[in-house]
Amino acid sequence: MKRSRSRLNQHEKEIVEAFDRDELLLHDPTPALVARFAEAAENTVRKDRRINIRLSDHDLAGIQRKAAEQGIPYQSLIAGLIHQFVEGQLATRVDR
Repeated sequence: MKRSRSRLNQHEKEIVEAFDRDELLLHDPTPALVARFAEAAENTVRKDRRINIRLSDHDLAGIQRKAAEQGIPYQSLIAGLIHQFVEGQLATRVDR
């Protein structure tokens, strides 16, 4: 399994190495676990809130351009950026 391991913590690296050596035993998940994961997935992708925001023409045009480059609707790009920020996956810069 070839992948960048620089972003993995030590425990994750050990798991990947064990997988590469075929040392892991995989078991079928229980129906309860499958149901739990299905519910979590459904809750993750559910978009049940609508918001309105005001943007400058310049910012909206830039967002639409970036979304077009990625081949996605600009609303999806905005929602994805907000989600990444909330989950701590989008770095913020603090000017001092």
